[in-house]
Amino acid sequence: QVQLQESGGGLVQPGGSLRLSCAASGVRETIRAMGWYRQAPGKQRELVAVINSGGTITYADSVKGRFTISRDNAKNTVFLQMNSLKPEDTAVYYCNAKVSLAYWGQGTQVTVSS
Repeated sequence: QVQLQESGGGLVQPGGSLRLSCAASGVRETIRAMGWYRQAPGKQRELVAVINSGGTITYADSVKGRFTISRDNAKNTVFLQMNSLKPEDTAVYYCNAKVSLAYWGQGTQVTVSS
């Protein structure tokens, strides 16, 4: 059973930065893709960024130029560097890993507020 452990969320002022990490354990096959999604109150969960095992990256338009996703394949870990944060980035951020099935982390709260 794959388990995902997220860390790095918190409260930050507008314009600030945070770095999220997600480590996958219990992995018995190649993780095809790892990524981050977010869900704000009253809204649907949406893609933030995803990186596949070949290094191909997709970003949501709303975070392009501000967020950077990276991955350590040897450690089954994915990172999300978030810069120039805005209040509209406030959400619960979920890590996702695609193996034969899709797995989700428990979520980490990111709050951008002055």
